[in-house]
This record gives sequence, structure tokens and C-alpha cells, in this order.
Amino acid sequence: MNLLLASSEIHPYSKSGGLGDMVGAMARAMASEGQQVAVVTPLYRGIRERFSELKKSDWPMRQLLGSQVVEASVWMLEANPKLTFYFIDQPEFYDRAGLYQENGADYPDNAERFIFFSKCVTQLARDLPAKPDVVHVHDWQAGLVPLFIYHLRERAGWGNAPRSCLTIHNLAYQGMFSRAHYDLTNLPLDYFHPDGAEFYGGLNCLKAGITFADAITTVSPRYAREITTEAFGCGLDGVLRRRQHLLSGILNGVDYGEWDPANDTLLPQAYSLENLEGKRACKLALQRELGLPEDADIPLFSNITRLVEQKGVDIQLGALEEMLAAEMQFVLLGSGSPVFARAYQNLAERFPTKVVVRVGFDHTLSHRIEAASDFYLMPSLFEPCGLNQMYSLRYGTIPIVRLTGGLDDSVIDIAEDEDRANGIKFNEHSVAALSKEIRKALVLFAHSDLMQHFRKNAMTADFSWKRTTAEYLKVYETALQLRPAK
Repeated sequence: MNLLLASSEIHPYSKSGGLGDMVGAMARAMASEGQQVAVVTPLYRGIRERFSELKKSDWPMRQLLGSQVVEASVWMLEANPKLTFYFIDQPEFYDRAGLYQENGADYPDNAERFIFFSKCVTQLARDLPAKPDVVHVHDWQAGLVPLFIYHLRERAGWGNAPRSCLTIHNLAYQGMFSRAHYDLTNLPLDYFHPDGAEFYGGLNCLKAGITFADAITTVSPRYAREITTEAFGCGLDGVLRRRQHLLSGILNGVDYGEWDPANDTLLPQAYSLENLEGKRACKLALQRELGLPEDADIPLFSNITRLVEQKGVDIQLGALEEMLAAEMQFVLLGSGSPVFARAYQNLAERFPTKVVVRVGFDHTLSHRIEAASDFYLMPSLFEPCGLNQMYSLRYGTIPIVRLTGGLDDSVIDIAEDEDRANGIKFNEHSVAALSKEIRKALVLFAHSDLMQHFRKNAMTADFSWKRTTAEYLKVYETALQLRPAK
């Protein structure tokens, strides 16, 4: 099958979070399974300098954006005969310090940037030598692609148009803009209505994708159920219920080529379930690096996150205030709200021998934190899938998670299955509930045999992409058999 994947970020070329990880891993996994995979993404600042093997193609891009013609070029990188990356080079849109924002504020022209990107994706789908059978787009930044394909198929005679698949990574981010921004699509107004791309008088890019895609997926089975409810639907639950027959929940896979402590070159010492001495060494090395007391017998908790309420960083802060009287350490790596960042920095200043906070994004440090930690905190208000809890499992770091979305689908509490327990779950989103689970973790850490039982189950859990790609291929096959969308 020929596939075209479209995403606003793809690891290792660009990344702000789990989206980049997932699409990069998915592309490599699909190619390794024998599919012909093309991937398209913006050419952000620094990519060309870091990846010198990029080559400029002969494809000119000229897109009408409202009344303005915007030009771009396309750069290519052939990772292997089955996998090629295409980068849309439009410096005014993408040669910036951030992917979507700077200093906590979204770029004011994000509508222009990603409507243009969606148009370029659609053109590539028409022009690629290996015509895609399915165009698989991710999140709102490429959400208009299914509508563009539908329009060209139904109104402009694109008889062999590919089917489209939309994956929702986080329904809370929808790409909502003013009515005037719809004009940048250059589409007829008869798509701008409550059953189309319109949402309370404005343009909603994700809603357009949900409405016109031939298949819709999200990143865990539980989240697929949650988003059809008013509580988690972010205003789109009605649209999703109408298209529920096309909606699947597929738990993300983990790229064990990168996230495996036995082969992780970013660690000071590799380790495995059979020889955990390396994990102890990683812990002591991180404590030394961050200026914490070096003691493998002190339980080390961590969190690598966006500093936003969705991630539960507010209740985490309260729970730490309550629990830091106990013998424990905590490391945070994250960025986002300046208010939360400062609150955590204040905590570190008050508990300098127990808390370290690093504000920003550091991919290498994230590996070292996962390896060094005993427990990983994910007290999310909601979590479509989450990847760090699955990374933590492979690294023998016991996740403490709230019972929501992919966290529920991937972690097993001892109350659910004593033999297979690999983590700690709680339901109530509160400081008291999280504090209680931290106390449970401290008790678990003190019982080495039980801790070893949890670690064995964690490190042998399998979230490889082989299972995940098989589920996506079933979705693609079903979409190819469907009548045209709408």
C-alpha cells in the first residue's frame, strides 16, 4: 500500500511532544512492514543544517491563499527505499524559533501557516510518482486536507483520489479561527455551515477533518469512547457521535529502537531486566548531574511534561507540597505556562536537596530521567494516549497515572491484576488522591521483592509498533472499500 503521512512535526526532524514521536515512529514502522511511505512536514528552522542529506526537489509549490499567491519549494530525504520525507520550505511561515508559538503565545498567522501546509499536502498527494492510496493526516494542522481531497474528488474530477484518514491526538486543540480565515481555503461557501467546517461562526480545522475524512482514529481505545461524550468532547462530541461508525481507538506504539534501556546510547550505562545495576548507575549519575544527594536508596520521582492544567501539574504541585516531608526526590523537565514554571522553580528553591526543575525541552535529558527514576508521575486531567508512561514501563520506572484515556489502557494496577501489576492508578483528580498514591509508591519502594515484581511486569510489557501498524492497516483497508465521504 502507498501511504502519505502529513504532520506538523516529525521526530527526529521536529518535535514539541508526543505527536512528533508518534508520526516518526509510525512512518518507520509502516515502511519496515513493507508499505511504501511518504511523509510531508514543514521545513522548520535548523532542519536543513542538522540533516545535510536533504536535497531540493524540482517541485515548485504555488498555492492560492485567499487573494495571495504563496510559493514554496520542496526538499526531500530518502531514509530508505520504502520511506521518503518531504519538507515544505516556506521561510516566512516556518523559519521561526518555535513550531507553533514563542514565549507561550501562538503565532498570530497560524491559520495561514497551516492552511498553506494543508494545500501543499493535497498537491503532493496528486503529484507524487507513487500515488498514495491513503493520505493519513494528524491533528488540526493538517485537518483541512480531507476536505480539500473531498472537494477535488467530488467537484473537480479527481477520479483516483486517495482515501483520507484523520488521527486526533488531542481533541482540545482544534485550530479554531475567524470566519475571514475560511476565505484563505478558496473553497466554496457551501462547506461553511454547521455540518461542515463552520463552528460557532468561525473556521474549525479539526472539525473539517472529522466531517470529511473517510476514516477517523484516535490514540487509545478509551479516549475514542471518551470523546463522544459531552465531558470530553470539547464541543465536537455531537459531530463525533454522528461519525462514530468511522472512529477507531488505536493505542500508540513505542519505538523500541530508541526507547530501550538495553540499547540506549544516551544513558551513562545500559541495563536490562536481567541486570538492573545499570539503572542504579543511571540514578546516581542523574543525582550527581542535577546536584541532588547521591543515594540510590532514596526514591526518585519524575515528570516530563507540558506545564498546562491538562497534565495535572496543579494537583502535582499540591501533592508535592504535602509529600516532600518524606524521604524522596523529584525531578521535573517541562515547559509551558510561565505561572506553573515559576511555581515549580519556587518549590525547587525551597527544597534544594529534594527537587530539581529544568524548564525547557531536552530530548537527551528526558532519556536520562526516564532511566534514573523509580516512579513517573502522570496525574493528567485527560490524556488521549500518553507515551511517557509506556517509555517508563520499558525503563523499569513505575508509572503513577490517573485513570483516563491511554493511561488506563496501558497501565495495570495491583487492584486490577495482582500477577500483572506494573503501575499505580487513581481516579479522583485531586491533591489528596495523588498524595495517597505517592504514599503507596513509597511503601512499594520499601518492599524490594514487590518492587521487583512490578518492574519485571513493566519491562516485559509490549507496546511495539507491529501490533499498532496492523490495526491501522485494517482501518485503511476499510476506508478503501467505502463509498466517498459524506
